[in-house]
Amino acid sequence: MIDSAQIASRRVRRTVMVLLLAGAGAHGAAPPIEEPGGVRPIEEATPPIKEAAPPIEEIVVSAEASLAGRLGNLGSVSALSAEEIEAIGATHISETLNRVPGVWVARGSGQEHLTAIRSPVYAGLGACGEFLYLEDGIPIRPAGFCNINNLFEVNSEQSAAIEVWRGPASALLGGNALRGAINFLTPVPARNQVSFEGGPYDFYRATLQATGTAGAHEFGLSANGMQTNGWRDHTAYEEQKASFIHGTQVGRWQVRNTLNATLLNQETGAFVSGYQAYEDHALRRTNPSPDSYRDAWSVRAASHWTADGWTVAPYLRRSAMEFLQHFIAGQPWEDNSQTSGGIMLTHAWQHEALRFELGGHGELMSGALQEYQEQPLTTSTPFNNAVRPQGTHYDFDVDSELLAGYYDLAWSFAPRLRLINSLRLEWLRYDYDNQSLDGNTRDDGTACGFGGCLYNRPADRDDSFTNVAGRLGVEWSPADRGMVYGVIATGFRPPQVNELYRLQRGQDVADLDSERIVSLEVGYKAAAWSVAAFTDRADNFIFRDSAGLNVSDGETESQGVELAVQQTWDRHGFELSTTYAEHRYAFTGGATGGEFIEDGNMVDTAPRWLTNAVWRYSPVPRFESELELAVQGEHYINADNTAKYGGHEVFNWRGRYLANARTTYFARIINLLDEEYADRADYTVFDPARYRYFPAMPRQLYVGVTLAL
Repeated sequence: MIDSAQIASRRVRRTVMVLLLAGAGAHGAAPPIEEPGGVRPIEEATPPIKEAAPPIEEIVVSAEASLAGRLGNLGSVSALSAEEIEAIGATHISETLNRVPGVWVARGSGQEHLTAIRSPVYAGLGACGEFLYLEDGIPIRPAGFCNINNLFEVNSEQSAAIEVWRGPASALLGGNALRGAINFLTPVPARNQVSFEGGPYDFYRATLQATGTAGAHEFGLSANGMQTNGWRDHTAYEEQKASFIHGTQVGRWQVRNTLNATLLNQETGAFVSGYQAYEDHALRRTNPSPDSYRDAWSVRAASHWTADGWTVAPYLRRSAMEFLQHFIAGQPWEDNSQTSGGIMLTHAWQHEALRFELGGHGELMSGALQEYQEQPLTTSTPFNNAVRPQGTHYDFDVDSELLAGYYDLAWSFAPRLRLINSLRLEWLRYDYDNQSLDGNTRDDGTACGFGGCLYNRPADRDDSFTNVAGRLGVEWSPADRGMVYGVIATGFRPPQVNELYRLQRGQDVADLDSERIVSLEVGYKAAAWSVAAFTDRADNFIFRDSAGLNVSDGETESQGVELAVQQTWDRHGFELSTTYAEHRYAFTGGATGGEFIEDGNMVDTAPRWLTNAVWRYSPVPRFESELELAVQGEHYINADNTAKYGGHEVFNWRGRYLANARTTYFARIINLLDEEYADRADYTVFDPARYRYFPAMPRQLYVGVTLAL
């Protein structure tokens, strides 16, 4: 199918993953058992190559960058390899992550998105706190200052691997790993190459990979940039990402330094309104908010030092974002930024059948947020016009401190039986400083009509949260028959800055507790398939109630089954990732927007069925193709359970042809049958049409070429 130069590239990337997983074993995790999880084993996908591949320099990625090295095999984890990521060729992160069981990334406009991992899609002020996003094992944002669109701040298009942990991971990873975690490994260039591609709506993308050595130092640079005019009115965007990696040896220490940077400038499309508006050929291409935009950038630097069971990882981060809140009457703009840094320490001991690891994490953050409405609101209801004034709504600084410690114990107490126990204690403190007037007046101190302005600014205050999370599980590995496991785990997420300090009138203090979850999972893993069943209950669910108050009185319950299958034969390959899950409210009460939640209602924006199936076929040598089917089941789109989206089925095709050792041509057709569907459906009483959607793109053809240098 693909000859020696391409295979050499794959082998280097596979070596990286082997090092990661082997390192996991070296640090006490169970010997890796392959889980399909939508990942194609490279050695099975490629026929044997008789000629030796030319030597290619290789930057070694240590196991500490991988979640496998810290979490082991207990529970559900899927890893997408660099080859898989490159073959997908995603223009949006949803195209990659939606292949993983139990995961749904709902696409918004441009690079915007909402994430679900064994959960509904959450869209509240602190919804981003439900999941932890990491880069080489280090969170990409400080605790409490997340961004709901965090995933566009990582170079996912060129990652050495993407690991997805499903279920609570707070016992080792800390707050925000409530429902799962996604870890992106800094790109590791396999060779020097460039790639160019083009597509509809003036889409263009270029990528670069460069690698080299200087004495004992190894270097790698991966960069990409893309732009498009957008398929809807006023939805153009451009995005650039770059990753630099450096590896060396300093005495007994193996050192790996990374620098990752991203930049996004986009015009943002708003919802289109009306029942099934995504099927209206003219309406779905419009943008009701043509002035909307989002500009964001991020930089992260880290250094990983490993030796004799020790890992020391200091890091620095900086990010800033400005955007127009087109989804709010008055359309204020928001400007937020953060500067943060910290250090992570771990040390592991191995003694016969017992492994013990201790870890610590310290972090400091300085953040700021401002919300400003440039023009008076005159086009809404008299109430809205009066309570949403022109001028500053919020303007505050917040500093935070985080201290955490954990242990992880693995004991092989009998042949083929292992007991796992982990515990983490974490303390987080916010120091909030209001830069505007306290209360719910205009920024000049005058009162709004109808009882006061909607926006309320709390007085300066400090808040702290102390949380504990643990996991207890057992693994049993029958001889050559995979692994059976069971685990009970807890998770937590502290209230986010937005939930505590962006209040509405009637609430001067948000007295919120940390959200907590208890999960039970049992499963079986083998080389060709895996299955997991889970149930969980979340308490102190944070939401905005019918009075506009931020409260932590909610409860939800979830149960589900995930199945991943992977088979190869002759020139064919088949993968299936499917999930059936039910997510229900476990309380009764009112929510903002006039919705009323009843105990037992399905949580909105939570399909029962999510399925991704891929059939790969190589009809002739040097050519590979795949046909993908993505299925999303019907689901309610309001908490009352009175409005539904019917779901959809979408086909995609991808192919690539190796012309020679240095040239590869590729193409893909997304939405092959030109289905009219919605990337996201919503329902709100604030829109006269009630139903609103982000319509999905029509059929798209992308073509490109990769050239080895």
